[in-house]
Amino acid sequence: MKTICKRLHRGDDLLKSIQELAREHHIAAGVVLSAVGCISEGVVRDASGVTLREIGEPCEIVSLNGTVSRARCHLHIALSREDLSTVGGHLVEGCIINTTCELVIGILDGWRIDAEFDTQTGYDELIFREVHA
Repeated sequence: MKTICKRLHRGDDLLKSIQELAREHHIAAGVVLSAVGCISEGVVRDASGVTLREIGEPCEIVSLNGTVSRARCHLHIALSREDLSTVGGHLVEGCIINTTCELVIGILDGWRIDAEFDTQTGYDELIFREVHA
């Protein structure tokens, strides 16, 4: 497995930065292996799939996981507030890096991730395809 390591800086949007890396490195299929850092403010989508929740305070990134590809990124984040309570959800644009985020993405050899509309869920869902050389 090939890995990409990048430090994000103050003011970077976490999701936009990951999407940019996916495009720059032509990632067909990848996963977030590690993301350590903090945000100054954030936005996540809750489990309804509709409602966006603003987080107007600095938080530590305690977990970020999911899939990364040029086609689409599907990521969930957990954040620790200053009182040590935790909040999380689906990562959307608006999680702004405070001091740093040390990001490690693993590229999955032999796989490609595409998105296709699923009539059961009503969403574009990820499809994993094995790529034969």
